[in-house]
Amino acid sequence: MIKGKIGHLKSPYILATYFSSDSLAIDTISVDKKGRFTYIIRPDTLTAYSLYLDQYESAVVVFAGRNDRITVSGDARMPDLITVRGNDLNDALTQFKTENQEQLRQRALLLEKLRLSNQLDSGNNHSLSRQEEVLKLNVLNHELALKAEESIQANPAHMSSLILINSFFVQSDNPVALERVLGYLQGEIRQSELAVRLKVYSEKISRSAEGARMPYFTLRDKEGKEIRSSDFNGKYLLLSFVSTAGDESRETVGRLKRVYADLDEDRAAFVTIYIDSDIYPVGYVENDSVPWIVVPEKRAWGADIVETFNVQYLPYNILIAPDGHIKARNIPAQGIAEVIGSASGE
Repeated sequence: MIKGKIGHLKSPYILATYFSSDSLAIDTISVDKKGRFTYIIRPDTLTAYSLYLDQYESAVVVFAGRNDRITVSGDARMPDLITVRGNDLNDALTQFKTENQEQLRQRALLLEKLRLSNQLDSGNNHSLSRQEEVLKLNVLNHELALKAEESIQANPAHMSSLILINSFFVQSDNPVALERVLGYLQGEIRQSELAVRLKVYSEKISRSAEGARMPYFTLRDKEGKEIRSSDFNGKYLLLSFVSTAGDESRETVGRLKRVYADLDEDRAAFVTIYIDSDIYPVGYVENDSVPWIVVPEKRAWGADIVETFNVQYLPYNILIAPDGHIKARNIPAQGIAEVIGSASGE
């Protein structure tokens, strides 16, 4: 059984999802006016339940076995700080939250500010503020990852270490860190399903990490012409993943135009890939004035190139060197000119 009280819920119900016999099950949990709820469960084995709050705005994960009595408490506005107690795994993860609650609180506030700023019209002041907030967020994520690594080292045989790896290292562009923390694991959890999946994922992102050989790819531009990775041998190649929606993607395209105008086309090529699940064909007006190859990807986030290059969010730039090795991931527009210029002695 899972009982709890979550404050400031905007919805009168919580959606619970979990896997049962390899199928995804979904239950609706009623919540009273004070945020209290009871969810009766009888899993055969330890099961992960994702409790989605306020129409999927956020979620908290609860681990429950057959005879466990789990308690959940917290505030829907701070989902990362919602506590879960009732067995060793939940207690260990809650202890991590408690020990790092200030960083988690600051991260939640920053994420909310970024969400709100994305709803505002673009402008220089908004752009500068957003860049500062993203920088602060990156620092907080780095600090939390270091704390998670300390916990993993201290508890190498505990299932909580696997959950921390999955929470703080899977979305990283740093395969070295993921491989390192996986190496700390000891005992039976090394053979668990989650550990095996994380190992496979670690090997996958290593294939598109900085310094790796560029994976082969084929694309089709907006005229239907086939584009192959081998077409750019001997040149710097920028793969820019953007969306037709959102200020940051539009700003990225604008900055890339300024960079491209000063580059030697014999030494560098750009390919912009539009990832839009709801808009096809891509109708963004800027497309008509982009002077390099544009690829409207029909499969959006399901596209092979997104999977191959481990693109997790937009906008995202990957720079590939003339020798075919990945030079830099998540490189800003101004950094592209600096890298190419320094390579040629400019």
